[in-house]
Amino acid sequence: MNTTFETDCVIVGGGPAGLMTGFLLARAGIDTIVVEKHSDFLRDFRGDTIHPSTQELLGEVGLLDHFLDRPHADVDKVSVSWNGEELTLADFSHLPTRRRVLSFMPQWDFLDMIADACEQLPSFRLIRSTRVDDLIRENGRIAGVTASGSDGEVSLRSKLVIGADGRDSLVRAAAGLSPIGAAAAMDVLWFRLPKGPGDTYPFIQAGAGMIITIDRDGYFQIAHVIPAGSWSGSASDLETMKRRIAQISSRMADAATHLTADDVHVLRVRLERLRRWYEDGLLCIGDAAHAMSPAGGVGINLAIQDAVAAARLLAPAFRRGTPTRIDLRRVQKRRSLPARVTQRVQRTLQGPLLSSHAPGTPLPLALRLLRKYPAISRLTGRFVGLGIRRESTLS
Repeated sequence: MNTTFETDCVIVGGGPAGLMTGFLLARAGIDTIVVEKHSDFLRDFRGDTIHPSTQELLGEVGLLDHFLDRPHADVDKVSVSWNGEELTLADFSHLPTRRRVLSFMPQWDFLDMIADACEQLPSFRLIRSTRVDDLIRENGRIAGVTASGSDGEVSLRSKLVIGADGRDSLVRAAAGLSPIGAAAAMDVLWFRLPKGPGDTYPFIQAGAGMIITIDRDGYFQIAHVIPAGSWSGSASDLETMKRRIAQISSRMADAATHLTADDVHVLRVRLERLRRWYEDGLLCIGDAAHAMSPAGGVGINLAIQDAVAAARLLAPAFRRGTPTRIDLRRVQKRRSLPARVTQRVQRTLQGPLLSSHAPGTPLPLALRLLRKYPAISRLTGRFVGLGIRRESTLS
């Protein structure tokens, strides 16, 4: 069975960039279909950091109360425990936003919230369990996608395809767009640790390495930074990881004793971006346009900012007819600087994130400056919490 849909915009990928773009376009009256290959959003070890600027955008579009109704945790400062000495890295308490906190929400809850809001819009359709196979080309431009779902083949014809399908974007590859960028120096190991009554850990623990801890009520989600390519999942790798954890956090060592290699998920960090984000009839945004490191947890924030800019700039183009290459270029011009600057900072941070310092060694220069001039944490809070070139749905 082959089903054909005609629409204004097909968005490939139901992540933060794809769903938010779909919501904003449909809210503006643009007929929009989002294609998601999975049946739901329940995949663990994905980013769940929601920045103050993203929460401000949720407030602008009337979704902030829905966000706050879902399970989440807030921090107004991010601190690091460096060989036992605690310092504030980023202070969000003075930001010009209605919520001056960094929030942690499992990504499936965040995406379910946006999807629920999308379902209220008559111009929106979410097609799940459908894998995009290829692009449709007509008269030298991209005119939609072909896909496979549980009910058979699907053809989705549109004025524009938006690739929001992540760092391994199929539509990007099908269009012949290849990312550039230096190989990342680090990978991240993700795993869960049990949480007992009264158990707490600092958000960031560093010294002999780095551990980031996210409290998810019934358990802790742990991110452990390691040199790129150093994890194969062998018994030796597992024991090395446990020794590093014990050196960084003696309290966490006992909880990690029973970890197996199957409990550990590795994220191969990539820092890359497209030179050109578009072809006639196609625009890439989010990780499909610029894959980010987990440093600062900025991936969702940048994806949402891309979505806002794309919807604001393209909605008028849809009303005029079909978005042109000039319209698509405007989106890249608006969003490429924030991506480049953020990646440059992340690349600079790779060395300090991977450094190992035994107890008693002097603090790194950046932390010594933070200790001497605590006000610097407000600047880092602004960079992390707001990002570069903050977007608004009101402008």
